[in-house]
Amino acid sequence: MTGQEQTQNQWRDTALGLVSTQSFPAIVGIADTMLKSASVALIGYEKIGGGYCTAIVRGRTADVRLAVQSGVEMAEQFGQRATSLVVPRPLPNLEAVLPISGRLSQLAQGGGNSQLSHLAVGLLETRGFPAMVGAADAMLKSADVHLAAHEKIGSGLCTAIIRGTVANVAVAVDVGMHEAERIGELTAVMVIPRPLDDLEQTLPIASCWIEKPMEIPLKIEEKVQETEELLIALPDLQQLQIPDDR
Repeated sequence: MTGQEQTQNQWRDTALGLVSTQSFPAIVGIADTMLKSASVALIGYEKIGGGYCTAIVRGRTADVRLAVQSGVEMAEQFGQRATSLVVPRPLPNLEAVLPISGRLSQLAQGGGNSQLSHLAVGLLETRGFPAMVGAADAMLKSADVHLAAHEKIGSGLCTAIIRGTVANVAVAVDVGMHEAERIGELTAVMVIPRPLDDLEQTLPIASCWIEKPMEIPLKIEEKVQETEELLIALPDLQQLQIPDDR
């Protein structure tokens, strides 16, 4: 029996756990709590629009029940209304239809990490895209952090996801909160100091952090100098007389 077949057999005697809220930073924080409260694997997130998103975990039934209970309690601390479900011994057809089969295969084979692995995670959610962009810009300029990705879950809710050291992420998120409130509506923030591997592999990461970061050389000073020289020469060019060949 291959390693993948052994892993698949291991999953057959387990349960699925689902916890749903209306905030992406909240659901990531809930997922982090579930992972740290019991021996479960985070399969991923399902977003159905209207701001609703669900964290899906897998493990032994007792562990899943404990993780889901911890997730619901954490949602209440966030001020979020959560719905939850535990499915013991799900049949293969249910798993095949749900958006988790790819993640189960990744768990069997072992997933890779991005260049931002093991850095703290900061999530800042706004209602409205301009507020998120403004907050992301402020966060990048206030501390040594990287914008890893952004996530949209409907109802105008969008989240900027940053990575960096705990101290830098905390500073950046604090600055981003004020900028988001200045521009529009801030709905949620979350800082996760030590994300586990499962959380790492399910967070949205921009492709530039999975592959080699894209290098865009910006020779600003040279461009400014060329523009100034063109402006100086412009009056002389206007005085030139074009010969009439007729």
